[in-house]
Amino acid sequence: MFDRRESLKEYMRRYPVTLALILVQIGVWLAMEWAGSSEDQRTLLTFGAMFDLPGMQPEPWRYVTAIFLHIGFQHLLFNSFALYVFAAPLERLLGRWKYLLFYLLCGIAGNLASAWLHGDYYIGAGASGAIYGVYAAFLYLSIFRRDLIDYATKQTVRTIVIVGFIYSIVVPRVDLYAHGGGFIGGFLICALMSLLVRRRPARPEREPDGTLNE
Repeated sequence: MFDRRESLKEYMRRYPVTLALILVQIGVWLAMEWAGSSEDQRTLLTFGAMFDLPGMQPEPWRYVTAIFLHIGFQHLLFNSFALYVFAAPLERLLGRWKYLLFYLLCGIAGNLASAWLHGDYYIGAGASGAIYGVYAAFLYLSIFRRDLIDYATKQTVRTIVIVGFIYSIVVPRVDLYAHGGGFIGGFLICALMSLLVRRRPARPEREPDGTLNE
């Protein structure tokens, strides 16, 4: 499921929403670099980053705009790669418009959690909350919708989730609250949206040793 072997043309046809999300955040990053720097606090605030600063309250629209901002090229690269590889299959499973709604809601959930739980002043931006929502969706599907997720994908998803949260804890300047909020939001939202995805006939799962897991 996560093995991306499509040509760019085929990827555009299969996953137009995912590609559009990637292109938007690349375009915004380029605009920020042209305006000053994507790592400059004033530029981040001008373009719509989330914040908690003395005597200031973030406008509601920042909960959305901050999803598409990235602080530095490395931040943009990692999140764009995660979108390109891991988010694309969810677009096919949910359908384009439900997938777009899911992505935005997870990003908002991550930003809400970050705003509520931060005990100090901060400026935050990035698609990580939405991306962790995507991880949570696949985890939910691997547990409760085995008709949609095969055994190999299930194992990959669980590895991604574990590694992702270890990364969130050990790497400095990572917004763990946004990751956790997006993940919890994604799990709950996927539980609701999966009710709209038609159930397929369940097939036996083959374990690595060749046995079948019914």
